[in-house]
Amino acid sequence: MVSIMIDKKTEFPEYEIRAVDDLVPYARNSRTHSDKQVAEIAASIKEFGFTNPILIDGEGGIIAGHCRLMALQKLGVDEVPCVKLEHLTEAQKRAYVIADNKLAEKAGWDEDLLKIELADLKDAGFDLSVTGFEDKELENLFGDDDDSQYTRKVEAPTYDPAGVQPNLDDLYSDAKTAELIAEIDESKVTPAEKAFLKRAAGRHTAFDFQKVADYYAHASPEMQNLMENSALIIVDFGKAIANGYVKVNEEIAEQYLNERKNSDE
Repeated sequence: MVSIMIDKKTEFPEYEIRAVDDLVPYARNSRTHSDKQVAEIAASIKEFGFTNPILIDGEGGIIAGHCRLMALQKLGVDEVPCVKLEHLTEAQKRAYVIADNKLAEKAGWDEDLLKIELADLKDAGFDLSVTGFEDKELENLFGDDDDSQYTRKVEAPTYDPAGVQPNLDDLYSDAKTAELIAEIDESKVTPAEKAFLKRAAGRHTAFDFQKVADYYAHASPEMQNLMENSALIIVDFGKAIANGYVKVNEEIAEQYLNERKNSDE
């Protein structure tokens, strides 16, 4: 067993809140920070809060946290939590400025676990950009995984029409839409705002697509064409993409159309 002797001041450095304008960046800091990186750190702070204090010496000189300070300035923050490392010698401070950045570079990733974590976050609707990974990095990470959300094929639901045409009223339920419109009418917002909200309320109309398919199968050619143009029924997937009813990545759409063309030949 290796025993490390460490004095109390080093183990429990002093913590304090300092004005951002009082902190002094290290003039010979060799680590560079792009505007993009600063923006990403600022986005991370907005999402998670300020979770990593700035390390300073006894005079407020920054030892570690230059980019975090720039992000705080971008966000217009006036004060910041700091940890004072007064026990370091001048040489130790200068060395730590380098070590704090360089040692972090040596960390690696368990890609299998990383894929699982990122996929779960994506499925939960979390914006992966705040993790620091760019779109291209995510594409490369998931590129060899056929089951990943970036490469898996999306199978559109299909419905076999029944023998009887249902009533139009059975094709949808607009109870939630009607409830919202009633609430909007009773509100005191402006007429323009009411009109906008009423248009949005239509999104809550729920369609029974099995019954829509049943109705389509027995409808007139004109009605069938109108239902296709409204994307209630998608017979021609390529047409739906072209009309903007189905939105997919351009590369995936091109691949789908090419595969379909080859299968028809």
